[in-house]
Order: sequence, then structure tokens, then C-alpha cells
Amino acid sequence: MHNFPPAVSVFHTLPGETPTPTPDLRSPSRFLLWLMRQQAPVIASATLVGILWQMPMTVGPWLVGRAVDRGILANSTEALLQWTGLLLVVTIIGAVFGIAMHTLVVRSWLIALYGTVSMVTRKAVQLGHVLPRRTPTGEVLSVASSDSDEFGGLTEVVARALSQFVAYLTVAAIVLLTSPTLGLMVLAAAPVLVGVALPLLRPLHSRQQTERTRNSTLTSMATDIVAGLRILRGIGGESTFGRNYARQSQLTRQAGVSAGVWQAAIEAVGVLLSGCFLVLLMYAGTRAVDSGELTVGELVSFLGYGLFMVGPIRTFFEFAQKLTRALVSAKKAVAVLELTPPWRQPTDPVSLPHDGDLVDESSGFVARPGKLTVVVSAVPESSAALADRLGRWFTVEEEPPPLLETTGRRWGRQARAERRERRELMAARDAARAAEPWGVTYGGVDLGTVPLDDVRRTILVSDSNSRLFAGTLQDAVDPHHQLTREQAEEALRTAAAEDVYDALPGGWAGELDEQGRGLSGGQRQRVVLARALAADPRVLVLVEPTSAVDAHTEARIAERLAEHRRGKTTVVTTVSPLWLHHADHVVLLSGGRVVAEGRHEELLTDDPDYRDVVVRTMEDVGV
Repeated sequence: MHNFPPAVSVFHTLPGETPTPTPDLRSPSRFLLWLMRQQAPVIASATLVGILWQMPMTVGPWLVGRAVDRGILANSTEALLQWTGLLLVVTIIGAVFGIAMHTLVVRSWLIALYGTVSMVTRKAVQLGHVLPRRTPTGEVLSVASSDSDEFGGLTEVVARALSQFVAYLTVAAIVLLTSPTLGLMVLAAAPVLVGVALPLLRPLHSRQQTERTRNSTLTSMATDIVAGLRILRGIGGESTFGRNYARQSQLTRQAGVSAGVWQAAIEAVGVLLSGCFLVLLMYAGTRAVDSGELTVGELVSFLGYGLFMVGPIRTFFEFAQKLTRALVSAKKAVAVLELTPPWRQPTDPVSLPHDGDLVDESSGFVARPGKLTVVVSAVPESSAALADRLGRWFTVEEEPPPLLETTGRRWGRQARAERRERRELMAARDAARAAEPWGVTYGGVDLGTVPLDDVRRTILVSDSNSRLFAGTLQDAVDPHHQLTREQAEEALRTAAAEDVYDALPGGWAGELDEQGRGLSGGQRQRVVLARALAADPRVLVLVEPTSAVDAHTEARIAERLAEHRRGKTTVVTTVSPLWLHHADHVVLLSGGRVVAEGRHEELLTDDPDYRDVVVRTMEDVGV
């Protein structure tokens, strides 16, 4: 299995990659069929191997009946050895192919699981920062974790169900040739039992959908709490969020119990009716032996086949249950995978000049080429929104559509329709915004007329939401491995992050946890800053880059960064006077507009609004 898992390059194709087929997202059922088609060779192989795995169950009872009639009842040791020897061979064949069957079905399970995770990951990469605007984070995480497992379970049970269906038909043929009456009983058992359980699948589907929705909400809450734990502790809000999480956890538990009750009811019906079928078959078979229609060996064979039929019947029940769960999961997966980015390639793309003024028309902000410009605002959201516009990012203005409960069929349909309508409205609004002039120019060229990749290569925005990934310190600072050691060390020194290098065993080869959990907040912020500096973009926009460090370290960073970026366009949003002393140009925002600009010393003397913001900050930090 050296080729496992197969590569998935749908949604986000890198240079040199061969695109894999795009999933069919027209409906949940079509999506599941697409998943099955992608694994057709594996499922077909597992089905063929499964048929041979079923040989001891399909041929075994017939061999046992022959051994009873022609060996034991006929007092023939030779015949007994002959038939038991054949039974041994069939059993060995079943054991060998059982191992192969297990290997293939696990393979199909993992392909579906990791394939779904890859598709979700690539969809997240394709959408980027737009994804949280369209769907809750917990929804994406649930599709990549629990829903992908449901798809794997479906592909696994499909192969087993197909092989047991063939075995079921084989057994039906054998028993019909032996006794048409009892054969019809055996043949009709499976469809009758499955038909009786079908009415129970609808309430099971409804409750599993409710469970899945509440579980996604719970995951979203957990993600938000973990992400904002430091802030929650700072304002004493962890108890409130803890109570909300506990309440939602109980709702999820109740939904899980309700779904489990209906699932248990279906399984109980299967066991009860299977037992009744065996009792009825035993009664009819005994009467047939008494009347001379069957031999004792044939009765033993029929009872063996009756017991065997319990297996396929339970597998058919399991298939129905897993299909129901997979359809619920497919609805959520389709809702995530069908999202499309708002960006479109410009009809007549324009190249950005090498240098020029960076101008935001809505605020009147101008960053001069080669200068360090500091943006000051009493409202941090205003300066953060400016930074987003400068980098051609969408500002998160509202939360994505919430996960709505499905408390009834009519209300459930209405809730889903409202959620889809709101999602489509947000997507249409984003697409319209991306298609019109962006309102930010670089060297006189509007960013909306430039391919997005060119904008990203030219203008880099690093804000407080930037994350660290698990890996070495070298991977964190130089993810593309393009720097020399001296360049990486210079970026680390400018960001005053030498202590991170010293604290990690192995230095550059030292391992960081996911999101840098082993580091302090200030250390994480400085490593993120070092990564931004190492990229060395033509325009660097930093949003509150030192909000989590002490004043002494912040002063060193401001001094070193001003020297490191000398002659390159740099924009920093902060109200810290430790940065303002090194700024070539300072801009004051109020109400989202530039109301004053100039040197720090001049504004501090001449502009009372600027003085109020900065002096308040100086008093807070003790400067």
C-alpha cells in the first residue's frame, strides 16, 4: 500500500498537480454516490473477496448436512472424512479471504476519511479568511472529523452488504432446490424484516440530524472558548461561557440519547424478528422431516442457513443505519464544500508597479514609499479595518449564519431555508464587493484590477489573528525554507525573539506545539512578527505587533524594525508612543477617516485629539 492515501488536489490545485475529479455537490445523495464511484475498484475488490470470505457460511451448512446424511446416519467413516475435509478446506479459504476482506474494507474506510479531510482542508485554503464569514468554525471541524468517519463507515458497510447480498442469493438458490416451501421462507425473511424496520428510519434520521447540528454548535463554542480563554479569564467571563457550554453539552447529550433510543429500537426489532424467523423455520423444518420431505441432514442445513441469514439481515440493518447517518453528514459536508471564493481573475489584469504610494480612498490614508507610517486610532477596530483593506482582505463585519435547531419538520425546513438564504446573500455581497474597484491603490493601480496572488506577494498583512503551526522553529520563521541562516537570525533578532531560540532544545530544530501553546503570548507574537519580517515584502502592514510584550522589549523591537525596514514601505497600527518616536509619518484616524497627519512631535503639540489618545496611552504604560 505504498500509494496510500491517494492524493487529493480538488478545489485548490498547486502548480504541477493533476486535479482530481470535482465532487458532485448537487445533493447529499449525489455526493455519497460520487464518493462510492471514486472507490469503485476498492469496493469491487472488497466485494469479490467478501464473497469468498462468506464461503464457510454459504457452503458450510450444506456440507454439514451431507456429512450427517452420508457419513453419520449411513455409518460411513470414509464419507464422513470426505465431507468434513471439504468443510475444513472451505473454512481455511474463508479465513484467508476474511483477512484480505478486513484489509480492503479498512483501506476503503481510510480513503473516504482522509479524502474528506483533504477536501475540507483544500476548501479552507481556497476560501482563506472568507471561510469563517460563511460558516461556523465548528461546522468545518465537524465535517473534517466526525462526518468523514461516517463516510468511511458507509464505504466499509457497502462492500460487506454487497458480498453478503450475493451470499444471500446463493443460499436462497440452495434452499429453493432442496425445499421450495422452506426456501421461500428463507428468501422472504430479509426483505420482510428490513421492510418492518423501515418506518423507524425516518425518526432516526431526524434525531441524528438534530444530534449532528447540536454537536457542531458545541464544537464551535469550544473553539471560541479556547481561542479567547486568556481574554475571558482577564474579564472574569469564563464562568458565563462555562455555563453556556454546559447547557449546550446537555442538549447535545439529550439529542444523542434520543438518537440512540431509536437506533436501539431498530436493532431490537431486528433481533426479535430474526429470532421469530428461526423459531418458525425450526417448526416448519421439523414438520417436513416428520412427513419425510426432508432428511435430518437437510434439516440441519436449513437451521444452519437460518442462523446464517441473521448475519446478512443485521448487515442490511447496519447499512440502512449508516446510510441514514451518512446522508445527515453529507448535508453538512455539501454545505461546506459548495462554498466558493468571491475572488475572480480580473478580465484585463494589471501588474503592480515596483513602488508607489499606498492609498485608501475611503479613509484618505496614504503610505509614502520607503517610509514607516504609524496609524493611531482610539478605536482599534478602525485601524484593523484599514489594514484589511490595504491587504485586500474582507473585514469580518458579522458572524456566519448560526446553526439552527430542527425541532420539527416544518420549522426544520424553514430554518434550513433561512440559513441557506442568508449564506447565499453573504456570498453574493462578497462577490459583488470583490468584482468592483477595491478602493485601494498602489502606485496609482487599484488592487481590484490586479491578480490576487500578485497583491499577496506585494502587500503582507500580519495581525493578531496570525497563527503558528506545529513544527520546528525554522518552519515557523521560514515556512518555505528560502532564507539563509543569517537572514533568519536577523529576522529573529529584529523581532527580539532570541529567547525563544535559546529556550527551545535544538535551537532552529526545536519543536513548537500547535499554535505555539508552549510559548507565552508575547513569545508567540514575536515569532509571528519574525515570520512576517522574514518574508521581506515590498509593503508590510503590522496590526498591533507588540500588544502582548512588555515596554522594554517593545522599545527594542520598534528601534530594530525601523532600521531593518529602512527604505521599505511599512505600516504599523498602534497607539504606543514607543513606536511613534521612530515613525517617519503618523496618521490619526477618527470615525474611520484621516483627521490629522504629520510627525509625532508636531501632532503631540498641535492636535488635541491626537494628544488625548497618545497621552492616555503613555499614562497607561507609565511612559
